Amino acid sequence: MSVREVRAIYPGTFDPVTHGHLDLVRRAAGMCSELVVAVLRNTEKAPLFDAEERAAMFAEALAEAGPAGVRVVAFEGLLAEYARAERATFVVRGLRAISDFEYELQMALMNRRLDPGLETVFLTPGEDVSFISSRLVREIARLGGDVSRLVPGPALDRLERLFGPGVRGGRR
Repeated sequence: MSVREVRAIYPGTFDPVTHGHLDLVRRAAGMCSELVVAVLRNTEKAPLFDAEERAAMFAEALAEAGPAGVRVVAFEGLLAEYARAERATFVVRGLRAISDFEYELQMALMNRRLDPGLETVFLTPGEDVSFISSRLVREIARLGGDVSRLVPGPALDRLERLFGPGVRGGRR
């Protein structure tokens, strides 16, 4: 199968989308003909933004600076089932640090158990964005800190509406 016939899924909560997520999209998009960014509706978490807004935020960020062949959708349920419905060949997951590996390996093995044909590909982000996590961005923004170099414009706009101008380096 050539690279041009491969569909991949990059799942996540993306609350909010960061420059690290966009870096992984750029890396993964070169490995497949279509990359589906699958924004998870997770009832177990209490995200800042609902799934539709997170998907819109990601799509807007990609429209500004993203590669071709990327589609953003919101989904719920088992990733393995969604991947099968999308006819995806592999799942893309990012590894920032060794601490991510144990959880990601467990998820990859469970997805393979649920769908033996589904592979997981682990990518590492660029060094300049490897320290960024959505959790840290939310925490910094809540405390009035500047996150303008951590997230793309569409995420920054939404964070500013929630937390004020401090997220852009301005005063609260």
